[in-house]
Amino acid sequence: MLHQESLHSAYQPNSAHQPISVSRPPQPAETAQKPLPAALTKTGVQHRYSRNSEIYGEGEPIENVYLVVSGAVRTYKLLSDGRRQIGDFHIQGDVFGLEVGDERQFTAEAIADSVVIVASRSAVVSMASSDAALASALWNHTAKDLKRAQDHLLLLGRKRAQERVATFLLDMAGRNRADIVVELPMSRQDIADYLGLTIETVSRTLTRLEDDAAIEIPSSRRIVLSDKRALRRLNA
Repeated sequence: MLHQESLHSAYQPNSAHQPISVSRPPQPAETAQKPLPAALTKTGVQHRYSRNSEIYGEGEPIENVYLVVSGAVRTYKLLSDGRRQIGDFHIQGDVFGLEVGDERQFTAEAIADSVVIVASRSAVVSMASSDAALASALWNHTAKDLKRAQDHLLLLGRKRAQERVATFLLDMAGRNRADIVVELPMSRQDIADYLGLTIETVSRTLTRLEDDAAIEIPSSRRIVLSDKRALRRLNA
């Protein structure tokens, strides 16, 4: 269930951002070789977003697709009573904002100072009409997003707190291609709003996992997965 804490006082986004006039920013080789990131890199322009600044808002027309060059982004909905549900996190190399329909269903916001490539959706779709590899990449990306949304629904609806936190840590390790050390760009509040828990429950659960020797917590943003097998059992 969504937690009951109001975020009106704690959450105040800053919508200011500064564009950078670079149309073909450098990308890691493995990212640039992938059809979808490569298309965005070719057609898009870099923008720099400061921490907590809005990239796009719920209800706005869908005009662009985005690629995270550095930093991290969260997508979320704010409910009428001030509760926030985070739909997903996007880290370096992730493409986001490729939604179906004409209007945004979520708000996207920079978690930390971030550089994001902004590309026209219509330009990317036009390229895909004559590029089979890009068309396939767009389909695969949509299918992957749907799978992540389904997994998130299962997590929110059926898993207990400890299982949710274990699932989240393993997911972030996989996305960061980390062995055992996971660097988290997001705050405990962000994690709570993603997992549908209170921040107190997240902190208490992390402490319990540390007491059970499943993880170590050198700092608030760094988690060492000491016993992945134990975490996988919770994630089963």
